Amino acid sequence: MKVRKTKVICFANNKGGSGKSTTCGNVGYGLTQLGRKVLLIDGDMQLNLSLSFFDEERVLEFAKGGKNLYEGIKRQEDLTGYIVHSSYDNLDLIPSSTLMSSIEYELFTKWQREYILKKCLENIRESQGYDYILIDAPPTLGGWVMNILCASDEVIIPVESTPWGLFGLGNMFEFLEQVKQIVPELKVGGIVITKVDTRKNYFKQTFAALKQLNDVKVFDTYIRVDSSIEWSQDNNAPVMAYKKGSRSAAEYMELAGEIAGVPDRDT
Repeated sequence: MKVRKTKVICFANNKGGSGKSTTCGNVGYGLTQLGRKVLLIDGDMQLNLSLSFFDEERVLEFAKGGKNLYEGIKRQEDLTGYIVHSSYDNLDLIPSSTLMSSIEYELFTKWQREYILKKCLENIRESQGYDYILIDAPPTLGGWVMNILCASDEVIIPVESTPWGLFGLGNMFEFLEQVKQIVPELKVGGIVITKVDTRKNYFKQTFAALKQLNDVKVFDTYIRVDSSIEWSQDNNAPVMAYKKGSRSAAEYMELAGEIAGVPDRDT
């Protein structure tokens, strides 16, 4: 039997509102439904990924306590001890903290600062306890996002299907080229289009524009606007767990299959 190596994927876009955290969390849950073990890492001070699985009181507990990503990175410790178990099988999380807003300052004076997250994840990767580690990056371009990218095998870029969805994407690709000078093995896993309203021309325009990009995959699955997503967020749950029969649950399941290379959901 072939042993799967732990794959690290980050979800990044320097534009806020792209559906990045929502996609990261729902893909993570979807992968568990395909029989994979998943560790989610909330790298954003907004705590949205953490709130996708725990209520606000619990998330603030993590943020104010010592068991969060900020503390682990600040101390440059093995992050194994910062993992918390979610209520879902095979799905764990390293929660974030509002103090992540000052992580750039913490990293600034450190030796080989671009590789700190990678080193902190070393033991988790080598233990092969997870099939996937999914990291939600903040909507910025800087030293911390570079850290996340240097720790990743590939990056997936969610892009919202709105008139402003493509804004700043050029900056994102320029930044990725800089990162690839440090980690040339980093791959762009693809672009996933989110917040799609097929009745509007924005989707067709966005899809056509993205298809013109050279050597960049656009996932076949796109995520349409669906109130079930907002309700699931309000209930601190992935949409597949909150409303399995919803359109968005099916779409995120298809996307998870595409990412895992199992488009027919055959595990």
